[in-house]
Amino acid sequence: MATAVEDAPRPSGAPWWAWIAGLILVLFVGFEVYGPALNGEFVFDDQYLPFMMPDVQNAPLQAWLGVRPFLQLTYWWNYQNWGLEPYPYHAVSVVLHCFNTLLIWAIVRRFLKMVDETGVRREILAAFAAGLFLLHPVITESVAYVTSRSEALSIFFFLLAYAVFLFRPRPAIPVPHIILLLLFFGIACTVKEHTTFLPFLLLLTDFWFTTPFRFEGIRRNLHLYIPIAFFGLIGIWAVFKVLSGANSAGFRLAEFTWYQYLFTQFRVIWTYLRLYLLPVGQNGDYAFPPSRIITEHFAWLALFGLLAVCWLAWRYRREYPLASFGWFGFLLLLAPTSSVVPIADVIVERRLYLPFFCLLLITVDFLRRWRPTPALLASACGLLLAVSAYAAHERSKVWSSALVFWGDAASKAPTNARARFQLAYAQWVNGQCDAAVRSYEETAKITAKSDDRLLVDWGLALECAGRTDDAAAKMRQAYAIAPSAHIQTQIGMIYGKKNRFEEAMAALNEAEKLDPRFEMTYVYKGNLYATRGEVDTAIGFYKHAIAINPNNQNAKQALDLAEQGKAAAARQPGR
Repeated sequence: MATAVEDAPRPSGAPWWAWIAGLILVLFVGFEVYGPALNGEFVFDDQYLPFMMPDVQNAPLQAWLGVRPFLQLTYWWNYQNWGLEPYPYHAVSVVLHCFNTLLIWAIVRRFLKMVDETGVRREILAAFAAGLFLLHPVITESVAYVTSRSEALSIFFFLLAYAVFLFRPRPAIPVPHIILLLLFFGIACTVKEHTTFLPFLLLLTDFWFTTPFRFEGIRRNLHLYIPIAFFGLIGIWAVFKVLSGANSAGFRLAEFTWYQYLFTQFRVIWTYLRLYLLPVGQNGDYAFPPSRIITEHFAWLALFGLLAVCWLAWRYRREYPLASFGWFGFLLLLAPTSSVVPIADVIVERRLYLPFFCLLLITVDFLRRWRPTPALLASACGLLLAVSAYAAHERSKVWSSALVFWGDAASKAPTNARARFQLAYAQWVNGQCDAAVRSYEETAKITAKSDDRLLVDWGLALECAGRTDDAAAKMRQAYAIAPSAHIQTQIGMIYGKKNRFEEAMAALNEAEKLDPRFEMTYVYKGNLYATRGEVDTAIGFYKHAIAINPNNQNAKQALDLAEQGKAAAARQPGR
């Protein structure tokens, strides 16, 4: 087996235009395959990205940056140039994925050379690995979901740093390469925290390949590992600092303890492997039951299976160096999300994006044992890529709208209350009022106890369906659980739309008593008086709402309309 840096990489004999043509081809295929999602709306957690924050058009750059500054900077750039048009946000993700595909091709090609695979077979296998990364349906979430730009962007800089390491000119990495590697590593960590595990992958690579299965390679590169370990520890400390205040991850998570999460991840890892080999039953919101004890849902058997594969990988590390390295690298790169740090969503497909290239190494190591003619090998790989492209294209349709996304999730996991609830909301937004009411009813049957949010949204769907009294009754149920000015304003809004002035005003007066600073109370009061033609009174309420919150767009728009109407009326003859 050759070492990782037995010689400096020699330039390819391919002309420059061939490289440009390759990039154009990858971009063309990428945009075609993920085309159904490109014009899709913002879905799921996309609604909580910085460009959705209130009064975003007036927010300074500093307000955008947050805990992942380089990532948020790209969203800021999108917003400054295209506002809330979804296409450019999706297009950036596709372009990043295409560049990652080229990096995967270079890295897998390098690994194949490290195990003495040369010639046309090496080119076919490297192209197949890159194509599978580009087109595998399990990758779709990382490309089509705008929030998952954190995956594509962080892995871009992660792979750049790893490529600098792999393509170094000699076993002891030169200082200029270290500086470049640390730069890419640092940027990756500011995009997403799981990239802090890069130093462990470098250690594994040096141990496995530079001087196979010895520590000489690591000792030779201590001048790299000391500074990168320092920065890596800072990154890990920053991660734990973020987790200490997070609601959806960390050791304070109420859903399960760290060891229950670990037991669950033993099973999740096998699900990831199954999705790689057979990507059927994909879901954007899995209802995956946790294993609270090691025997629940056969978590012990999953652990035993993982340990058995680890033993086999170590036992046959010399015969299958890429596959064994790929297996341990896969587990290593999954560790930030699939070990002991609890995360509310125990399984999401985008977590496969980083360790995916390790699975590709396993695949090509087994494929290179097959010795057909190059034409047959290329044909078989091409057929697999064509099937994968079709599946990815179909899967990307799911990300075209919230209605399609949550409909797919709810149909595949009928007991998933969140999916059913979000489907109901999407139906309400799209004017499917009766369908939304039925979905909220199904959600209530699934959940052990209806909370105020469910009841409020259910009430809005009932109002949309024309069932005014039922809608108000649901709001009152919500109010009994969690009394708030917001709920009373919703009751006022429901009665106001039916011109039931006294009932609407009674609810709004109650809201004002509960919280005199809740500005929407005065917006709804203004709306009531505007419908009665009492424009001056309406304007007074709108101005009061704006005095409480100058950024309230509803109040500003209503005030403008009221003042325009008043001015138009004043210009009429006889006035």
